[in-house]
Amino acid sequence: MKIACISDIHGNKEALDNVLYDINKKGANITFCLGDIAMGGYDPNYTIEKLFSYKNIDIIQGNTDKLIANYSDDIFNNLSKSNPLMASALKLDVSEIKESNKKLLSNLCEQKTVKIGGEKILLCHGSPRRQDENIYPDTNLDELENMVKDTDCSIILCGHTHIPCGFSLESGKTVINAGSVGRPMTEDKTPCYLLITVNPNGSFSFEHIKVRYDNKRVSNIIKQRNFLYSEEFSKLYIKE
Repeated sequence: MKIACISDIHGNKEALDNVLYDINKKGANITFCLGDIAMGGYDPNYTIEKLFSYKNIDIIQGNTDKLIANYSDDIFNNLSKSNPLMASALKLDVSEIKESNKKLLSNLCEQKTVKIGGEKILLCHGSPRRQDENIYPDTNLDELENMVKDTDCSIILCGHTHIPCGFSLESGKTVINAGSVGRPMTEDKTPCYLLITVNPNGSFSFEHIKVRYDNKRVSNIIKQRNFLYSEEFSKLYIKE
């Protein structure tokens, strides 16, 4: 059995389509989506509707999905203080996303436990403790043990940071960040997803898969979007 795990699509239609094509080509039976589906790309309605129409998929809510679902002037003003670029993108996305699609995001749960074979797998966006907590490649292992100590799942899948990484902990738990489909924060800016293979003996193998696409074209599309920091935002999609 093969399982694909994707995260942080952020409204990037072209990246999502290329990744889903690769997932189908690899023969994945199940797909997990760890949230942040719509905000800060160029086609949020498409990415929401595409994923919710996809077969054999489990979807959880990311922190930006929650921002869209609960959007208010207070949320915009508070985000503007810490990240005016993201706040500006959020405001435009909220104006464009259909009410029916906002409801789909609102109804998502923040975490989900899935049992595959003899293993319990936790799907979370940031960490088991918090939807917006960061798990980076250099996260301290003692701190990581604290993040996962209250879950009885042996495999924890997360996203949020847009940087793929993985850990085998002394507690016996495996923690893997799937990276980002829509706006990778890696040097090469290449969309990434996680491919999980359930082997005949019941063991699990994990591989981060990178999928190339026309990121320069997407960057130019984002530059043309009508929000205050669109030009600065477009630079996040291309290698400097």
